[in-house]
This record gives sequence, C-alpha cells and structure tokens, in this order.
Amino acid sequence: MTAKFFMRLALAVALCGEATPLFAEDAAPPATSLRQQLIGTWRMVSMEEEGPGGAMTHHTERSGQLVYTADGHVSVQVMYPESEIGTSANAAYQQGGYEASFGVYEVDEQAHMVTNHYEGSLVRRLIGKPLPRVMQFSPDGHLTLRAADPNEKWSVTWERYR
Repeated sequence: MTAKFFMRLALAVALCGEATPLFAEDAAPPATSLRQQLIGTWRMVSMEEEGPGGAMTHHTERSGQLVYTADGHVSVQVMYPESEIGTSANAAYQQGGYEASFGVYEVDEQAHMVTNHYEGSLVRRLIGKPLPRVMQFSPDGHLTLRAADPNEKWSVTWERYR
C-alpha cells in the first residue's frame, strides 16, 4: 500500500472522529433486545406445574410448538398425553388434551414480560384476554415462560428449532 493510501485513511479517521472497524470481527456485537431474542420457532422441552398438595411436578412427555414472528404475531400448540386429559392444572388452557391459540404479542423489555393477546383459541374465553408471561433466557439459549399471575403456578421451557 502506498503512503497516499495511508494519508487518505488518516484523513478519513480524523474527519469521522473515531476509527470504524475494518473487519466484521473487530466490531462490537449488536445489542439484542428481548423481543429480538424471542422471535422464532420454539419446541417445548418441559413444563412444570403445581400438582396435588402444592408440589411442583416436572413434565417432559408433553410436546408443543411456540412461534413469535418479527411482525408481532404469536401462535402456540401443546399436546398433552392421554393420561392427563382433563386432569392437568393447565386444564384452563386446553380442550381434549390439546392447546392451540394465535394472535398478537407485545414485549415489555423493562419487566422482562411478553403479553399474548389471542384472536383465536380452542378455549374461547382466552380470546381478547391479555395473558402476560414473565420470560427468561438461559445462557444455553432456552426460553422459560411463566404466568405473571402469582396464583398460576406453572412454567414452560422451550428451545429453538435448529
């Protein structure tokens, strides 16, 4: 490279006030909002809910899919095993062992909450009702959602489809 190139580079840096990275790996990683982390398709890993006597029960035999889109839409589907149809503490969200809802969502970055507003659901009384969820992302990329209502004692852990 010539001296003329380095003089132009020095002038460009001086005019900009600070040096910009020449290579992508030199740039600082962009800040990622909770909303950006939430966007995607998730597979259920496990669910915990309060069982008889108040003890928390860990379930891994349930399956489900959760989708948050960049344009603000949400959909969730959960399948419960036959042995739990109508007996789960989560019976308020399911019908016949199946849970399915869709609608829109909003994120409160400060409170670490996502609120789903369902436009359609197997359980019709959920339609139009705001359903706030506390969200937490683990270092390994899992998403855990739990009801913001302290009377609802459950949490669901999700992992991204890859």
